[in-house]
Amino acid sequence: VQLQASGGGLVQAGGSLRLSCAASGSIRSANNMGWYRQAPGKQRELVATITNTGFTNYADSVKGRFTISRDNAKNTVYLEMNSLKPEDTAVYYCKLTVLVVYWGKGTLVTVSS
Repeated sequence: VQLQASGGGLVQAGGSLRLSCAASGSIRSANNMGWYRQAPGKQRELVATITNTGFTNYADSVKGRFTISRDNAKNTVYLEMNSLKPEDTAVYYCKLTVLVVYWGKGTLVTVSS
């Protein structure tokens, strides 16, 4: 199983970005997908997760600004990020949990003030 994330970049505060992460390989339909982030000097933290049935969970810091969604037919998870803040700057990683945990390579999001 491989995860390919894309969509990171540089954006001004208040702007928006959309991250995508496509999973390839043999994947069971019952799985959870999610986004985590790691800022410089900090531990990796949860941003948002979504089950294959669409149940979502968000970190308090992104509630109301970020939206996670998925396309099960494409094994792809998305993260729509609005009203971005400089403190959202981090490397964003996608995660697939299906009996075992898979991580994608991160994509850098930089929010300038």
